[in-house]
Amino acid sequence: MSTHPETRGFNHVATMTANLDRYLEFYRDVFGAEVTSIMEAEGDHPRMAIVDMGGNGALNVFEVPAESILGDRTKMGGRGPIDHYALAVESEEKLLEIRDRLVARGASPGDVTQLGPAWMSVFFPDPDGAELEVGYLKTA
Repeated sequence: MSTHPETRGFNHVATMTANLDRYLEFYRDVFGAEVTSIMEAEGDHPRMAIVDMGGNGALNVFEVPAESILGDRTKMGGRGPIDHYALAVESEEKLLEIRDRLVARGASPGDVTQLGPAWMSVFFPDPDGAELEVGYLKTA
């Protein structure tokens, strides 16, 4: 058995929104994310976008009616099968740069959370109110 994971991190996180255009604008403006494709709704498959978040990770975002999104995205434990995810950045400077963009949009008070000596993060609600996180892990 290998002592290292055979996987290489996350491929994508699938999430839902009632307003795909607003959601994509937020991720482009704050994180510089690139929308690699948008598929229009067809049959029972909703409109969907694939968003390149860097580092070989993506968001697969489905546009569905608000009433079909179960749970309370603003409260831990009530958010459904995925509580939250954290987006990774490469430096403390990049974390602070993104924090400033979040603050400018009114999406975060700007608090930087320090978890132990190596992990720093900023929490923010996405356009639908889901509590998410962007973080930096110091490796040296």
